[in-house]
Amino acid sequence: MSPVHARRPRLPAAKPPASPAPADLTGINLNLVVALDALLTEANVTRAAERVGVTQSAMSHSLRQLRELLGDALLIRGRGGMVRTPRAEQLAAPLHRGLLELQRALRNEPVFEPATARRRFTLVTGDYFAATLLPELLALLGREAPHVDLAVRHLVVDQVSTPLESGEVDLGVGAFPPDLPGLRQQKLFTEDFVCVVREGHPVIRKGLDLDTYLRFPHVLISPRGEGVGVVDTELARRGRSRRIALRLPYFLTAPLTVVRSDHILTAPRRLVEPFTEAWPLQVLTPPVPLRTFDVVQFWHERFDDDPAHRWLRGVVHRAAGAEAALPSRASRRVRRTQSS
Repeated sequence: MSPVHARRPRLPAAKPPASPAPADLTGINLNLVVALDALLTEANVTRAAERVGVTQSAMSHSLRQLRELLGDALLIRGRGGMVRTPRAEQLAAPLHRGLLELQRALRNEPVFEPATARRRFTLVTGDYFAATLLPELLALLGREAPHVDLAVRHLVVDQVSTPLESGEVDLGVGAFPPDLPGLRQQKLFTEDFVCVVREGHPVIRKGLDLDTYLRFPHVLISPRGEGVGVVDTELARRGRSRRIALRLPYFLTAPLTVVRSDHILTAPRRLVEPFTEAWPLQVLTPPVPLRTFDVVQFWHERFDDDPAHRWLRGVVHRAAGAEAALPSRASRRVRRTQSS
């Protein structure tokens, strides 16, 4: 037989890659899993030990055991401290979610009793929304849930999805919630814009028409430090523009910047009105129509039916509604002035 027509030897069929063997949970100490969660969350042996309530040497011993068990360093030294290895990054979120689910399953709480509950909830929001909601929310907690604590973190929209899904963060409050799968939201209130100037400002005597408004310098609240505001968008539609003399990343300092200057601040009503009680400021209606916006609370759908979480959403909603039902401070001030 010629070499051309010689039969090629048949090769054995390739075997599919073997699936990784399932982890043998019977050989894993649950305390090590709790230690691993703390280590991956804190990326610091000392803080992880404090979180779990053990000594630093005990946590260091747990880290050595975990490295042997998982065949990975988990935490390595980097600039400024320990950093997680790629394997640790993969483990962190699902491990934390799993422990939270296990805690809820073992707790088996059919109801949530606010009056006796001892728990801490974590909220993410900005300084404006914190200042708007927290006074009334703390008053409600003091009356209904005296042992419930709150922790408030700064809201970074593009970094909030994973903490909400894992349960590390319970609830977010803001005007522009992330548009991500699994997140639910509920409207708390609708906000509008007002102008605030110092008492004795020339625009109070002359009236705040558009030309007068544009003759004065303006303060713009810009959390990201760039871009334009809703006022600038509306002015551009009319072929006009204003001079932004001061751009600020902070909501709560903005009203104070106009106390001793002729600058004009255009900002959410609920932000500026409390300042008129203690500072010589005057609230005015903007000379251009500005769109209102909704403030919402948002959470992950995994916690829709959790009794404690339902209660938290309800009390935040009531706090927002109670604040909205109060007469505005500016209107109370006007009535006092008129009656004197």
